[in-house]
Formats: sequence, C-alpha cells, structure tokens
Amino acid sequence: MDAYLQHEEKHLKNSDLLTDIVIGMSDGLTVPFALAAGLSGAVSSTHIIVIAGIAEIAAGSIAMGLGGYLAGKTEQDHYNSELKREYDEVDNKRHLEIKETKDFFANIGLSEELQERATEEIARDKKQWVDFMMKYELGLDKPDPKRATKSALNIGLSYIAGGLVPLSPYFFVDSPNTGLKTSVMLTLVCLFIFGWFKSKLTGVKPFSGALKIALIGAVAAGAAYGVARLFGA
Repeated sequence: MDAYLQHEEKHLKNSDLLTDIVIGMSDGLTVPFALAAGLSGAVSSTHIIVIAGIAEIAAGSIAMGLGGYLAGKTEQDHYNSELKREYDEVDNKRHLEIKETKDFFANIGLSEELQERATEEIARDKKQWVDFMMKYELGLDKPDPKRATKSALNIGLSYIAGGLVPLSPYFFVDSPNTGLKTSVMLTLVCLFIFGWFKSKLTGVKPFSGALKIALIGAVAAGAAYGVARLFGA
C-alpha cells in the first residue's frame, strides 16, 4: 500500500508547449546557422552577415509562427466540425450512436449487461454523450481556444532565441572567418544540449539523439559554406 502511495508516474505535461519550443528552436538554431556559415564563405564583412541574419530571423520567426497559428486554427475548426456532426448524429441517428457506444464498451471487455447499463447511463446526457464519442470514437480532445495564438508566439519566440545563437558572435568581430569559428563551436554545443533534452523528453537515447541533431546542423552549415565558397570562387 505504501509503495502504491509513493508511486510517481512520469508523464510529459504541457506537451503542446514543448512541441512548439522544439519546432521553433530546432529550425532557429539550424537555418540561421547555415545562412551565416554560407555568407562567411562569400562576403568579407560581418556587417552584411548580421543584417542578413537578422532579416532571416525576422522572416523565419514570422513564417514559423504563422504556420503554428494556422495549424492551431485548423485543429480548432476540425474539432468544431466533428462536434457539430456528432450532435447531428445523436439527434437523428440515435440507434447507430447507441450501437457504436455499446461496441466501444464491448471492445474494452465489458459484459453484455454492463454494456447496456453503461450505454443507457451515458446516453441520458446529450452533451456528456457527445463529448464521450468525440474522445473515444474519434480520438479528439477539445483544443484550447487560444491554442493557435499561443502556438504562434511559442514557435516564433523560440525561433528568434535559437537564431540569435549562431548569429551572436558576428556582433563582436570584424572577420567573418573568426565569427564563423566561434559560431560553429557555440551553435554545435547548443544543438547538442538541445538534442540531449529533446531526446530525454521523447524517450530517445540522449547521447545518440543529441549527436544526430548536432551533426545535422554541422552538415547544413558545411554545405552552405562550401556552396558559397564554390560560387564565390
């Protein structure tokens, strides 16, 4: 009994926020990093890299935030559409909804008698019945009505925070190559740390997940730098 009371379940809470941060931060660290690396191989002024980097971060954060907003609105619209349809089916196809409810209880192992009693009980309250069918028949949870706005802000701000990491060294040096060296070290460390925590949260082996994300960033930056040097030459 004591062991049961002391048991602590480890579940992710507020996964929407974590998802938004992962989306924004991963692109924010990678895309401006690749841009700065590419420009370092093509221009001789850190001023140009800083201006281009800030412009990219502004555009990228807006685009990513807008994508998050539209995804949130789509989720809300989809839920409302299915909710309206479910109410219509409860009103006009009650016998089918009764059968579907019984089938659910049958699938989780209830006896015929309990299926009947549970279905009768839940069908007494239309709203409760509809909410039950939305969740267990369609697998839809009611979305937060402010989810779209929150998602846009979370993703956009995470993108800005991530993008400033690879760009920040160029604020303090005059040579693009010097800025690139510092940017590479700083960004790869941040990508590794970010990948470590992301892997821990998602249940992936932390070291391999962190290494994978750091390598992806390194390859993207290396490719951009190589292409810029090639065409610059």
